[in-house]
Amino acid sequence: MTQIQLSDAQAVILSTACAREDGAIFPVTANLKGGAVGNICKSLLKQALIEEMPATDFNTVYRHDEERGPLTLRATPLAYSTLGITDVPEDEVAGKPAPKTTHRRSGTKQEALIEMLRAEGGATIEEIGAALLWRSHTVRGAIAGTLKKKLGLEVISEKVENRGRVYRLA
Repeated sequence: MTQIQLSDAQAVILSTACAREDGAIFPVTANLKGGAVGNICKSLLKQALIEEMPATDFNTVYRHDEERGPLTLRATPLAYSTLGITDVPEDEVAGKPAPKTTHRRSGTKQEALIEMLRAEGGATIEEIGAALLWRSHTVRGAIAGTLKKKLGLEVISEKVENRGRVYRLA
């Protein structure tokens, strides 16, 4: 089987969709301008990494079809396997709605970072850096870039006495 090469923007859009419960492409959290989203979606449709389905929310409409009405886009099982997500539930393979829970690759530093921020009391930059063997600027970059911008997660920062600035997921 040939390996599908994805651009950075394609990978961001697909990974965000695969992280959602319904596998929806929209709303797109990537910071793209002009017709870039449309061009990326056309390319992903050609590669069968996403598929059209009836839209239930008018804020997520990709296009209108005279016969099928408003349509939106979602990730296909091929998208999950291209991204290395191997645990795609049977419902997704059968063409039914996407799974309620998404399965990501386990044991990654990103996953560890999210777990630390979800823990009661959150985590400081120093604690995260020590656990992941990252420098403080790398931790701040991962929080601002990957978690906030790419994954669309809300990270809360607050100053805690005797501990310093603590970060946690909302």
